[in-house]
Amino acid sequence: MKGFLEDANYSIGLLDEGATLADVIDNCIYEHTHTGKRAFYVGDLGKLVKKNIQWQNVMAPIKPFYTVRCNSTPGVLEILGTLGVGFACSSKSEMALVQGLGISPENIIYTNPCKQPSQIKYAAKAGINIMTCDSDIELKKIARNHPNAKLLLHIATEDITADEEMNMKFGTTLKNCRHLMECAKEFGVQIVGVKFHVSGSCKELQTYIHAISDARCVFDMAEEFGFKMNMLDIGGGFTGSELQLEEVNHVIRPLLDVYFPKESGIEVIAEPGCYYVSSAFTLAVNVIAKKAVDCDKLLPSGVEQARNDDEPVFTYYINDGVYGSFASKLSEKLNTNPEVHKKYKEDEPLFASSLWGPSCDELDQIVENCLLPELSVGDWLIFDNMGSGTLGEQSTFSDYQRPLIYYMMSFSDWDEMQDAGIASDTLMKNFFFVPSCIQLSPEDRFSTAA
Repeated sequence: MKGFLEDANYSIGLLDEGATLADVIDNCIYEHTHTGKRAFYVGDLGKLVKKNIQWQNVMAPIKPFYTVRCNSTPGVLEILGTLGVGFACSSKSEMALVQGLGISPENIIYTNPCKQPSQIKYAAKAGINIMTCDSDIELKKIARNHPNAKLLLHIATEDITADEEMNMKFGTTLKNCRHLMECAKEFGVQIVGVKFHVSGSCKELQTYIHAISDARCVFDMAEEFGFKMNMLDIGGGFTGSELQLEEVNHVIRPLLDVYFPKESGIEVIAEPGCYYVSSAFTLAVNVIAKKAVDCDKLLPSGVEQARNDDEPVFTYYINDGVYGSFASKLSEKLNTNPEVHKKYKEDEPLFASSLWGPSCDELDQIVENCLLPELSVGDWLIFDNMGSGTLGEQSTFSDYQRPLIYYMMSFSDWDEMQDAGIASDTLMKNFFFVPSCIQLSPEDRFSTAA
């Protein structure tokens, strides 16, 4: 039930009734405690099935194109491909990976805003025609290397949040769209639609209203130039929360009905990424070193007053870090808190603690401060919601050992796929039955032996 991240051969454990994700984690920790304490993921692929059902119930007929860079593991891609989801790729390797699963070029879009000419040529050879563009330089590059390309003009959004700088970095203005259409006419390139993106951190849903209105203006502008537009891409930014999905749908649905009604023949798509995979993966890491330090800087706010002067502050080093599964920590805040795997008493004292990766690099800080019971070398910490931005290409810094992946799915989720007629013979070969979880004594189950 395990495989390396780069290994296309994988298997999925079908859990017997009564078995849970916690049971799988317990069993894996038991195995690793006796064979070598390596970090590992447990991926519940049934959650992808549930997320797709949720998407269809709330967002249909908007077709999802999964953002491959969020999580490119083979189990995820094959399940989503079986579910009929399209794929948004940002590189040659992602396009090749998806096509290797038998996905047709019509279900792939090339979304990198800064494309390499060699990768544009690869897309042309592979028959991947739909790609995004936000500048005349990109347009000319595409015209030279992919004459059959069908472009989605990427327009900027007015997202006044902490991510404003990133939103302004990519995407063109309405005024510049006219210039791009003139260039497209000159170079004989087709423009078939519009794309915009609203960040998942955006709190102002009015941003969608402005973006859809701007998209309609671009469609009207395209008519003047004789372009036949047939696609609107509303981008990503879907966090995985059903409430957020419903809120977005509540805002965009009336506008789509007015500006892009069904009878217009315009296909509306989106690029959900972490929406599908974030909650599906749990990461288990092992404490490999420990230090007790007297450093008030490590204390969380509000802890200093409640802490005795003689209480230590603990620094723990774990066997995964920012040069591996926590790479996203370098650019954004960690959206999950560590949970201690071993059982401890409710009245056990908690100490100010920080977590660091194994590289001993000053950037390799995972959690700056948190409250934990005192841990020992060999103890395990669990991080949930680790499915997005953690399982792609990873660094080889300091001989980093990549985590193993244990895929699982409940029988009820598997039955749901079969009932819907979407369980392919190829996919079925990857499944095997897990009759029951190993029953361990508390001493074995929560062992902290080195």
